[in-house]
Amino acid sequence: MGAAGRDFHNFNLCFRDNPDYDVAAFTAAQIPFIHNRVYPRELAGPFYPKGIPIYPEEELSNLIKKWEVDEVVFAYSDVSHEYVMHRASLINSLGAGFSLLGAEATMLKSSKPVISVCAVRTGCGKSGVTRRVCAILKKMDLKAVVIRHPMPYRDLISQRAQRFTSLDDLKECTIEEREEFEPLIEAGITVYAGVDYNDVLREAEKKADIIVWDGGNNDLPFITPVLEIVVLDPHRPGHELLYYPGEVNFRRAHCLVINKVDTAGNEDIQIVLKNIKDVNPDATVIRSASHITIDDGNAIKGKKVLVIEDGPTLTHGGMLYGAGTIAARQYGAGKIVDPKPHAVGLIKDALDHYPMVKNLIPAVGYAPEQINDLEETVNNTPCDVVVIATPVDLRGIIKIKRPTVRVKYEVKETGRPDLKDAIEKFMGKTFWR
Repeated sequence: MGAAGRDFHNFNLCFRDNPDYDVAAFTAAQIPFIHNRVYPRELAGPFYPKGIPIYPEEELSNLIKKWEVDEVVFAYSDVSHEYVMHRASLINSLGAGFSLLGAEATMLKSSKPVISVCAVRTGCGKSGVTRRVCAILKKMDLKAVVIRHPMPYRDLISQRAQRFTSLDDLKECTIEEREEFEPLIEAGITVYAGVDYNDVLREAEKKADIIVWDGGNNDLPFITPVLEIVVLDPHRPGHELLYYPGEVNFRRAHCLVINKVDTAGNEDIQIVLKNIKDVNPDATVIRSASHITIDDGNAIKGKKVLVIEDGPTLTHGGMLYGAGTIAARQYGAGKIVDPKPHAVGLIKDALDHYPMVKNLIPAVGYAPEQINDLEETVNNTPCDVVVIATPVDLRGIIKIKRPTVRVKYEVKETGRPDLKDAIEKFMGKTFWR
């Protein structure tokens, strides 16, 4: 059971060359347009000459009955513990076992030291932390490359092992891919990603002194780290103990970054600190702000604005707002316009599916149809200014007919210890053993 990422990785490491198992199918959830595909024979290995079919998760019960399945492996992220156990109960009721593979069994070993940056929920700010870590390593005269959690939403064979060094390399990418890759590339960082992470890792090792794993959602690293940095979000206090596999990251972390302390309430920060004390008291704790900048704050003062936020943060990440909403309030927007009455097609479907998302648009764009509907929805919505708060500059992807401003955000530590302290501590302890 997966969402085009962890599921393929777990298969590659634990099942592809294992004659004791016969993998009947993958199921797909969370991400649109990824089911009704085949995991191709070129990736599936010699035991699967026809490849492996991928079905919507809604067909799970029928698949278990049809093939008399013995075991179902759960392999996707950012879901509540309750959600996981509902799936486990369904599967067990049909006579099959339910499995969660352990962290060590699903991590590759690297010849280079690895720092991982993961989180307890989608939207905590791990990408900003990744960029900050890379900047610190650069000042140490270390060649760092980033290996990014998979987003294989297109042709799986062509995405087997990818390397991104310039914006030109992103022409075929979805919005979700560009959101993750573009800020790193603009910072001069080479990014590797793909489907077969053994191949990805070996390519990255050729170019790196040190590797930074940039996690997706709240998933675990695919490569064994010597330093595990995990980001927490005090806007969602307690979630570090309520979501899978975020709680696993929380418990494993060497270093915990409490991000967004500049916009979170003190009571919420204290809840997070108490949970750290109860669950992982030995971790180094760092506080950081998600520093928001806007290219022209005066442009939105007193104006009717349409806010476009990062898609995954608002959808399965469960956030009600993001940096764009915060920026609109900070810079005195007169009104944040509700786009829902003007939404069309797949964007309307997304807003209907996530009714908690109000007065903003999540920038989803997994396929050309979604991108087209996003463009039409934005241009349909009456406003004075469009506030773009996505990691990628949407103005290079869709044509926006109204004035725009772009919001950016960078992680900045607010005291000591900071990320440099944490990295130096672990470099002295373990990096070069």
